[in-house]
This record gives sequence, structure tokens and C-alpha cells, in this order.
Amino acid sequence: MLIGYARTSTAEQEAGLEAQHRDLSAAGVEKLFSEQVSSVDAAKRAQLEAALDYLREGDCLVVTRLDRLARSVAHLLTLVERIEAKGAGLRILNMGVDTSTPTGKLMLTMLGGVAEFERAIMLERQREGIAKAKAEGKYKGRKPTAQAHGDNVRELKAAGRSVPEIIEETGVSRASVYRLLRSDR
Repeated sequence: MLIGYARTSTAEQEAGLEAQHRDLSAAGVEKLFSEQVSSVDAAKRAQLEAALDYLREGDCLVVTRLDRLARSVAHLLTLVERIEAKGAGLRILNMGVDTSTPTGKLMLTMLGGVAEFERAIMLERQREGIAKAKAEGKYKGRKPTAQAHGDNVRELKAAGRSVPEIIEETGVSRASVYRLLRSDR
């Protein structure tokens, strides 16, 4: 059985998720697991875990691209090991890689290394660009969203509202609410 897994990092990437669904269906996927969560939050990837748990001997996990599954070679190899322990395989559509063959396993390891290298280079360039922008005074970083609600948080607390009520009304995280209130002392 072909088991599909689709992922985008954010809810705003709906078109990307739909494209993955389309490509996985065209590949003959019979059961599809899908989520919108950053791969960095590996512990929160419930649908990936569900897909891996669902795999049985002879099944194949299918993804459209390697970066939808893993961000590092170490993580990729751990996932492949789990998949193979179940007697299943992994297929990556855009690379034409299938780990049910020795050549497919070799190619996956090599391509995973290249993908990790590309990501490291991209992050290095990003850091360099941010440093240059900061030096030129063009980069201010992310706007501190909690600070923008500081007066409102303080007013609600002064009015006797509980922290959970303040969180619900302002959308500011619990830690930020406490940080804002602590800074007033």
C-alpha cells in the first residue's frame, strides 16, 4: 500500500499543501497523512508519527520532496531506519528515489547530504545578509508584539482580570504576560 505524507510549514502555504496532495494522489497514494507544522518542531509532527505507525510490511511511504520529510541527514536516516524496520520503503517523487533498492538507498543518503549542505549555505547567506542590513541600520528585527499590548495587559490586570482572561483577550502568550507584569515591579 502507498502511504502519503504531505507537510507545509505554515497555514498560509495552502496552495503548496494542495499541490502535494495532487501529486501524491497522482502517484497512487491510497492513504494520506497531512499537516501544517514546521519541520523544526519535529516533536509536534503528529501526522508524520501517525503515518509511520500506520506503515506495514510491504508498504511504501511517499513524499513529494525530501524537505517535506526531514531537515538533516541524521533525521532522514533515523526515519529511513524506522521505515525499514517495519519492512516498508520510502519513495521521494521529485528525486525518483525509492529505498526498496540498494541504489535508491545510496542515492537517498547522497542527496540528503547535498540537501543539508544547501540548507546550511542558505542559512549562512541569510545570517550574512541580516548582519549587513543591521550594520547599515536597515534591519530592525521582528517587531516585539507583546510590547505593543503592554498597556492593555496592565490595564486589564489593574481591572482585576486573571492572567488566563488577559491571554484570551489580548492573544499575548502566558510567558509574555508575566514578563510584562513583572517588568512593572
